[in-house]
Amino acid sequence: MAGMGKRMRPHTLTVPKPLIPIAGKPIVQRLVEDIARVCGEPVEEVAFIIGRFGSTVEKSLIAIAESVGAKGTIYYQDEPLGTAHAILCAKPSLSGPLVVAFADTLFKADFTLDSSVPGTIWVQKVEDPRPFGVVKLNEQGQITDFVEKPETFVSDLAIIGIYYFQDGEYLRDELQYLLDNDIKDKGEYQLTNALENMKNKGTIFVPGQVTEWLDCGNKDATVFTNQRYLEYLKERGEKLVSDSAKITNSVIIEPVYIGDDAVITNSVVGPHVSLSAGAKVEDSRLSNSIVQSAATVRHANVANSMIGNSASLTGRPNDLSVGDFNALQV
Repeated sequence: MAGMGKRMRPHTLTVPKPLIPIAGKPIVQRLVEDIARVCGEPVEEVAFIIGRFGSTVEKSLIAIAESVGAKGTIYYQDEPLGTAHAILCAKPSLSGPLVVAFADTLFKADFTLDSSVPGTIWVQKVEDPRPFGVVKLNEQGQITDFVEKPETFVSDLAIIGIYYFQDGEYLRDELQYLLDNDIKDKGEYQLTNALENMKNKGTIFVPGQVTEWLDCGNKDATVFTNQRYLEYLKERGEKLVSDSAKITNSVIIEPVYIGDDAVITNSVVGPHVSLSAGAKVEDSRLSNSIVQSAATVRHANVANSMIGNSASLTGRPNDLSVGDFNALQV
């Protein structure tokens, strides 16, 4: 599911947040690929629940589904009425075994999903659980309670926004029940209310532990996620530098991602830099940053930054968030 991404502006003024690249691929593509990897069986359909972002975005999402061998379907949430309402917007696709995921989170996991259990809620231990929905467990390791943003401590196992349901029709009916009876929490229809009802009817939910939970909620979090994901891809031995990239009189400090037809001249790039297709870097020093497609960086010292699509940056700035098509000279 993809929202408007207001915390990621100016980068989300022209594209939705899930299409911002992490290590050269859109966040949502990385998420779909990672879920397909842990599912352990072919994915038949990927349903995207989005706002009205236009045909170009929708074609990109369909292509992402097709890249994992699945059919892509687009649904719209025209009003922000909560997570349960958003999922129910994809009502025709809620059948059989399914995974529900929110598209501003990535993860590292070393397991295959156990499809024999009725439901799995993926969690991660956090130091401060107050901003998150959390779960409580019994001695058998089963989930006994879902608590939305607890003001007092009840658990440090935060729900990361990825869920497995063995019976999609059952989930659909429980979500519909919330809407039909106008059951809201903090003014919205919440998935956690449906989960609580399912649990009370005997559905057994177990926690799915991830090795690392990576957030893409704002600029700093996204830059950090790019850093960690590059390390993850390096561990997996993935090829990160395109054969068509042109690197002249420059130093590359791994791990970095360098996309198709990127040009690097008289520069030091890395570590933890992602350059998307067609990006150009000249007489510059880049570290821990994301430079998107067709952006240009000249005579600059850039760290901890995001440079948008077709943006142009000249000067000596540091710690930036430059949106698409902007030109900045310092």
